[in-house]
Amino acid sequence: MITMKRILTMVACALLMACAANGEDKSPWVSLFNGKDLSGWKVHGKATWSVQEGVLVGVGGMGHIYTDAACSDFEFKGTFRISEQGSKANSGLYFRANPPVDNVDGFPKGYEAQICNSQDAYTGWLWKPGKPTGKATELLTKDGEWFTYRMKAVGGHIQFWINDKPVMTYDDTEYKTGHFAIQGHNPGMKIEAKELFYINLGK
Repeated sequence: MITMKRILTMVACALLMACAANGEDKSPWVSLFNGKDLSGWKVHGKATWSVQEGVLVGVGGMGHIYTDAACSDFEFKGTFRISEQGSKANSGLYFRANPPVDNVDGFPKGYEAQICNSQDAYTGWLWKPGKPTGKATELLTKDGEWFTYRMKAVGGHIQFWINDKPVMTYDDTEYKTGHFAIQGHNPGMKIEAKELFYINLGK
């Protein structure tokens, strides 16, 4: 005969397991990268993209890799590293971005969270196509070192954090909705990304 104490223990264990499962199901963060292949991504341009030991890697020239996911209001977080491979390294994380209709291999139409440590409008700046727009307060990153990038865009209010430190706030309403995309800017550089997640705040 099962004792009351044993029944209570079994019930408690079941409740703990249910709570844990519910906690996982309710996590608002959605993964953009599975760490295995390029499922959920689309390549445009000359850059070559691959997955190496769980890291998304871009080399070889100018091009962009877009997520299938698209949204307007969101939070994003990811981990990045950029390095020179014979030429200055330049990249960026685009959001609310879409390939140009007249040239899908061209620069995206949308906002860019800059990733570049060798120019005045450096990592942490907000760019619009070809134009530095929202100034970062300081440069917190170096080539060859991993760093975390977090951003939030609600309506026209855009915010960036580098390594959990706020660096940029700007208001602009030109681009309303679109995809996330990572840039390969030029030959002789490498961009690496991992742990890419977002929350769609427009639901």
